[in-house]
Amino acid sequence: MIVNYPLKIVSLIPSATEIITALGLTKAMVGRSHECDYPPEIHNLPVCTQPKFNPDGSSREIHDRATELLQSALSVYLVEVETLEKLQPTHIITQAQCDVCAVSLKDVEIAVANLTKSHPQIISLQPNLLAEVWEDILRVANSLGVDGGQVISQLKKRVTACEEKTQNLPVNKIPKVACIEWSNPLMAAGNWIPELVQLAGGNSLFGEVGKHSPWLKWEELLTANPDIIIFMPCGFGLERTRQDVLELIKSSEWQNLSAAKSGKVYITDGNSYFNRPGPRLVDSLEILAEILHPELFDFGYQGIGWVNL
Repeated sequence: MIVNYPLKIVSLIPSATEIITALGLTKAMVGRSHECDYPPEIHNLPVCTQPKFNPDGSSREIHDRATELLQSALSVYLVEVETLEKLQPTHIITQAQCDVCAVSLKDVEIAVANLTKSHPQIISLQPNLLAEVWEDILRVANSLGVDGGQVISQLKKRVTACEEKTQNLPVNKIPKVACIEWSNPLMAAGNWIPELVQLAGGNSLFGEVGKHSPWLKWEELLTANPDIIIFMPCGFGLERTRQDVLELIKSSEWQNLSAAKSGKVYITDGNSYFNRPGPRLVDSLEILAEILHPELFDFGYQGIGWVNL
């Protein structure tokens, strides 16, 4: 598709903002969501969404607030219609994957229906696999009138570079890995994460490839007794994750886990990497590869994307 008019893009989800950047269209963005924080040059753009709950506090407090809204059949986020009206976007990119993670497709459609000065095209993303992320990048590129092939090719090369080093590992060198997406209540990481763990040379104990993240009982974690535990809470950076995890690991049961005994418990910047199904999922793969097989990989993410607890 060739677009013959000036692009005015609003991104309502961080992964879409990063896709737009990878496609070389950052300067075409006129608005963003309250969660879009990368790359730095988009920070001064008008913010078009707001949470309806207090996003500060512990994982339990945040979970309870969001759950209360959803159970009341209310949206978790607000779309700033007046801001969109002023911006007059040509395209709005959103998601239809998780009502807790970002503004919903339904809310965006309602907001666009109320606009009088513009009739933007809505592009909705809903990837669950790495291949679907590539498809989304291509779809966004086509909709915006640019070529996404080169971006996808470069990302795939980095994935292949990891896979080639791990695909022939002996069974006894493949660790059992528990990836935790939320600490209270416990939730394992699903969707693309089990796939990334496998590519990085690990065996993901919880969550199924391409399926939503499952809730996890303490007993299940204790019984599985993973070799490595990696925390990647949705929306949390390193320090906030550390604070949350320090509360979790106080129990005596935790100290009996093999990963705790061996010191193989890690925290990551889930907000910047693992929770965003865009180009930086490849960075996430490389982070996992460093953690699982430091004898094979050193991409330089330690201290930035991950640290040992």
